[in-house]
Amino acid sequence: MDDQQISEIYAFAVQLGKDAGDLLMAAAQARINGQHGGSYDEKESSVDIVTKTDNDVENFIRTSIAEKYPDHAFLGEESYSAGASRTYLVDDRPTWVVDPLDGTVNFTHLFPMFCVSIAFVLNGVPVIGIINAPFLHQFFSSCSGKGAWLNETQRLPLLRNPGPPLPPNAPSGCTFSCEWGKDRRDIPDGNMTRKVESFVNMASERGGRGGKGGMVHGMRSLGSATLDLAYTAMGSFDIWWEGGCWEWDVAAGIAILEEAGGLVTTANPPDEPETAEIPKAHLGGRLYLAVRPAGPSETETGRQTQERTVREVWKRVRELDYSRPGT
Repeated sequence: MDDQQISEIYAFAVQLGKDAGDLLMAAAQARINGQHGGSYDEKESSVDIVTKTDNDVENFIRTSIAEKYPDHAFLGEESYSAGASRTYLVDDRPTWVVDPLDGTVNFTHLFPMFCVSIAFVLNGVPVIGIINAPFLHQFFSSCSGKGAWLNETQRLPLLRNPGPPLPPNAPSGCTFSCEWGKDRRDIPDGNMTRKVESFVNMASERGGRGGKGGMVHGMRSLGSATLDLAYTAMGSFDIWWEGGCWEWDVAAGIAILEEAGGLVTTANPPDEPETAEIPKAHLGGRLYLAVRPAGPSETETGRQTQERTVREVWKRVRELDYSRPGT
């Protein structure tokens, strides 16, 4: 696929994201006006829910893509969730990976952190990312080689030329974004227990928790993995650590963050975090650690400050288990 084709797909994706965002906002406004009550159905638990808006917006996006690009594959959260398989399905075909409404719980409570997420993936790699958070009037977009943007005019990250390095004693001095997720099983050493232990490690005073205290500046939980990544691309979050989300939650955000100069790797710590290779995150791996774009310090390149931060996070977090077929 050549550059002109990619540019045409990018323009189409931008308009599609705007139109889908209008549908989300219209549904939110209808709730505000009392035209419907915001009912929802549960999927796998009471925190894993779907609304009519999720399905309507996905149908609109899928139909629009099929009319324009009938030979492209499509993977959407609601159509995937309706099946029994949890196998990773993204392959080398041109594929659209879509979450019509990320932050459905937020949407049902009219908490403004919800968005539509649209990614175009080539050979398994997100090359175009569109995130529209209409309640916030924030539209994020990127295309490989063309930069990452907020509202099409502000290049990301917000602080640039050069951007600030990660703090020398990171994760101290960093904003740390994390999510509770949908796996709420209260079992010994389960994912939720491991997450909570990791959160406390990151928040505790330096030297506390047996040397694992990270003393981060603050911890944030938006209820939307997609927006977590977008805010990391802006530079508003320094670190995002998460397990349990899916490719439609992260594909657009990864495209935008990496185009902005950020780093995305696996959430799970290796046996030797100080020396292990830092791999690229697997799109469908359900384990993600993201670090914001960074400029150089007096002694390190921006990339070196990012990698140092990754290693310091790995030292403080627990391994999570979100295995699935195909990854």
